[in-house]
Amino acid sequence: MEFGLQFFPDVSPEQKSGQQYWNECLSLVDLCDELGYTHVRTVEHYFEPYGGYSPAPHVFLTAASQRTRKARLLTGAVLPVFNHPLKVAGEVGMLDAISGGRLDCGFGRAFLPHEFQRFERSMDESRARFEEGMEAVRRLLEEEKVTFEGQFYRFRNVTSLPRPTQRPRPPFWAAALGTPESLRRAGECGFNLMLVPFAGPQMREAINVYRDAWQEAGHAGQGRIALGFHMFCHEDREEARRIAQPNIDAYFESLVAAAGLDSGWGAGTSSGDYPNYDSHMDKLRQASFDTLLDSGTIWLGTPADVREQIASYRDAVGGFDTASLQVNFHRISLEDAAASMRLFSAQVIPSFRD
Repeated sequence: MEFGLQFFPDVSPEQKSGQQYWNECLSLVDLCDELGYTHVRTVEHYFEPYGGYSPAPHVFLTAASQRTRKARLLTGAVLPVFNHPLKVAGEVGMLDAISGGRLDCGFGRAFLPHEFQRFERSMDESRARFEEGMEAVRRLLEEEKVTFEGQFYRFRNVTSLPRPTQRPRPPFWAAALGTPESLRRAGECGFNLMLVPFAGPQMREAINVYRDAWQEAGHAGQGRIALGFHMFCHEDREEARRIAQPNIDAYFESLVAAAGLDSGWGAGTSSGDYPNYDSHMDKLRQASFDTLLDSGTIWLGTPADVREQIASYRDAVGGFDTASLQVNFHRISLEDAAASMRLFSAQVIPSFRD
């Protein structure tokens, strides 16, 4: 199993400035090569404390590419519904060149009602825009003089520059909350899969749907799966909880606020592309620190605690390839996050090397 870093801002300007947040993230990226973290990942979200500091993941990953020479750079994920494929393809080619061919391209459908409303996009178009956008970017990266006639995007005789450093293109990943259609589509297309354990259904079932679709489509192997976790490792179990719990609680409060459950943005959301959205988000609102810890979807405590949590969760879901670790969630200090990373590297990672 591989372990990397995921940066998912969930702070407001009153809590931490954008300059402070991203400078701290880059300081943590500086530790990747020394400590054996294999990727750096960030999200695309807008406007609210939940994710709003990261409207342009390629910008941060370009800076990160200059602070690590080994770790891969993963967009987790770019949202085609809010981006023109011509622009995405150009940014992919540029970042792939600057990083020396270390980019992995993750794409997601978006799920926050306020973003759709502010961008004047319909949630009913989410899946169609996602699939069309990914296909357009794929063709622009793999081919030259591309003509594309889609429902939402049309262009003629376009060769995207710079051409990708990785040939025929960087690896593609699809993010999913766990709906069977999204999982099957990722497997059928031969895309790697990104899942968030606390947000989705039973992970074992979700992973099996993906792997079955992968094999039925005739792809070699079984695809790669990356799961995201909050992680905080400390020599003292109670101190780990004292530091991490209020910050995990605040993260989920910002998620509930961004989803609109308490503000009206998402109230009564109804879309064929997002079945049972309200009930799904209500489950997130009801989640607590203890239920998340008991379910294995957050990892924290002593190195021995964390080793046991990882092994138990891996066995429960039938295995996965990569864990993207949120180490500086909410207002975790740079010093605490770095110490956690070092301890995890020294006393946890060696137990999970192949």
